[in-house]
Amino acid sequence: MNKEIITINEEFIRLQDLLKFSGITPTGGQAKFLIQNGEIKVNGEVCTMRGKKMRDGDTAQYKDKIIEVKAD
Repeated sequence: MNKEIITINEEFIRLQDLLKFSGITPTGGQAKFLIQNGEIKVNGEVCTMRGKKMRDGDTAQYKDKIIEVKAD
């Protein structure tokens, strides 16, 4: 597994924004597509809510890439 830590300065980051920011998808539309198709796992479970609020310690996974959210 390839793990990346994304540091945020806010209370949360929305899932689709996290996918764009981490480089998993180049566009919000593509992020929406992956989320709605059940291809993204949040904290180990499939998540189809693109507006999901990702907070400190949460993880998102797409294929073999894991992104962990870290609050600054």
